[in-house]
Amino acid sequence: MSQTIKITLPDGSVRDYEKGVTGLQIASSISEGLARNVLAAKVNGEVWDATRPINADASLQLLTWNDGEGKNTFWHSSAHLMAEALEALYPGIKFGIGPPIETGFYYDVDFGDHKLEGEELEKIEQKMLELAREKNEYIRKEISKKDAINYFQEKGDEYKLDLLEGLEDGSITFYEQGKFVDLCRGPHIPNTGFIKAVKLTNIAGAYWRGDENRKMLTRIYGVTFPKAKELQEYITMLEEAKKRDHRKIGRELELFTFSEKVGMGLPLWLPKGTLLRERLVAFMKKAQDKSGYQQVTTPHIGNKALYETSGHYEKYGKDSFQPIATPHEGEEFLLKPMNCPHHCEIYKHKPRSYKDLPIRYAEFGTVYRYEQSGELHGLTRVRGFTQDDAHIFCRPDQVKEEFIKVIDLVLYVFKALGFEDYTAQVSLRDPEKPEKYIGSTEAWDKAEAAIIEAAAEKGLQTVTELGEAAFYGPKLDFMVKDALGRKWQLGTIQVDYQLPDRFELEYIGADNQKHRPVMIHRAPFGSLERFVAVLIEHCAGNFPLWLAPEQLVILPISEKFLDYAAEVKDLLEEAGITGSIDNRDEKIGRKIRDAEVKKVPFMLIVGEKEAQERMVSVRKHGEGDLGSHSPEGFIKYFQGIISESLSKE
Repeated sequence: MSQTIKITLPDGSVRDYEKGVTGLQIASSISEGLARNVLAAKVNGEVWDATRPINADASLQLLTWNDGEGKNTFWHSSAHLMAEALEALYPGIKFGIGPPIETGFYYDVDFGDHKLEGEELEKIEQKMLELAREKNEYIRKEISKKDAINYFQEKGDEYKLDLLEGLEDGSITFYEQGKFVDLCRGPHIPNTGFIKAVKLTNIAGAYWRGDENRKMLTRIYGVTFPKAKELQEYITMLEEAKKRDHRKIGRELELFTFSEKVGMGLPLWLPKGTLLRERLVAFMKKAQDKSGYQQVTTPHIGNKALYETSGHYEKYGKDSFQPIATPHEGEEFLLKPMNCPHHCEIYKHKPRSYKDLPIRYAEFGTVYRYEQSGELHGLTRVRGFTQDDAHIFCRPDQVKEEFIKVIDLVLYVFKALGFEDYTAQVSLRDPEKPEKYIGSTEAWDKAEAAIIEAAAEKGLQTVTELGEAAFYGPKLDFMVKDALGRKWQLGTIQVDYQLPDRFELEYIGADNQKHRPVMIHRAPFGSLERFVAVLIEHCAGNFPLWLAPEQLVILPISEKFLDYAAEVKDLLEEAGITGSIDNRDEKIGRKIRDAEVKKVPFMLIVGEKEAQERMVSVRKHGEGDLGSHSPEGFIKYFQGIISESLSKE
């Protein structure tokens, strides 16, 4: 029997190695420099420890810090390192879960009677670095379920015992580094010495298993790096992120607020914020009108049976606002968790012909979902939000063309709002977990093919993620990078063969037979709340001119020029330009400084010279003096900026 195996590398080359070779050894055979940077190995598409033996022919990709899966492995290993440090500093604590996340990692910890304070984080960081310098290997051990249960019973860790209940014997592994042992699938980096810089960023509360009826654990967030310089760059980015925090800027610009009496996670939009929302809505409605959408309006509640038919109640009912009972016995309603079932019923209100399709219904519909209180965060995670929702009902032969039109709309939105760096994520079903999805395999195959073809035809930069599809169909999700390089999911398009079936939607085809339409769900903004939050942080509150709720402020040098200021304001308002007059008894320098702080795009200064010559002295936020203009000339200049930013070219 052959003791050599064939390893296929990403460039297509094939090399022979002895059976039992590790990814790390293969890296060393290629280059010592590569070996120093390998964090994990991707074997036949599955991420492994770089030190795990490979015993059969395989394809191999060596993962470093520059690969997303390499970073994930690094941060997962860092969570274990933090747990080891915590156990050394706080004997007797218990651990929940400690996964990697997009910006580092966290671990949920039961500290017993001890309340962890923020000032203790530095002590934990130092302990982590001390342990990292020991260069302890991460050792993988397969273990029987019985032995795993015995280990954690002896340790007294009920959280790990809870996790073990859902695992099958023969699939359980422990990882050990230094004096710490954890229940874990892995993979992990070769040893702790790769971790050179540590920053613990936050402490929060998290219910075990996300269940408010179970114990609140302490969640510690952190991030680590293979170089100290990268940590410093990250800290600089965090400081900039604090300045751009949409909650802070939202308060300063008087856009939105929250009230405990109204309810957590239910934003209240102030006048300026409402104006900003209305501008976004008007912008989208204008684009939709040109693309053949029809506006519809649906109630904020629906009969429970509606969501049972759609399948949403079965999937999300336990985690949503609970049913509302009416005086009529047995009758229950739900706060609307999504708009699509309502739109299906609108489609059904009369017979349809193949000649009627596509039908495109659009609605700025407010929906309600019960997020856990610990998950709420400003406008990015709320319990009531408005979606720029639309549902396209079309024939199967129209799916790709309609999908491409929606992609064009999403890209137009991104251009108008200054989002230039984005990736399209093709979110497909998980072939290993068919029970998560509804509908036939044939319908899923068609839907996935349509999305992949449309994205390719538009030349989009795409990544494919298995298991990220909605339960009723695959998606194209747009992942946008903001000015700080952070990734956000904005905009989604979904192909759905399932809801038309569940709601028995029909059209009469050219063959005079009944057929099912295909449904495309799309929301370029996603939710207005989350979109505004991301936009605020992307542009630091310096909104595109067409969107700014206060586009200019007129600054009279003294009260003698208030009448002329009012004349100018009237002229501007006739041209659709919104602004105010700063009539405070303050020096002009103070008025300019205050307008700069409020990020007002333009300041028009009027004094004796301007009033006599019927001119305005123009200042632009962040740029300074633009000289004197007639009000009419300024209007033309202003409208030119907006026209260029909203151009589809």
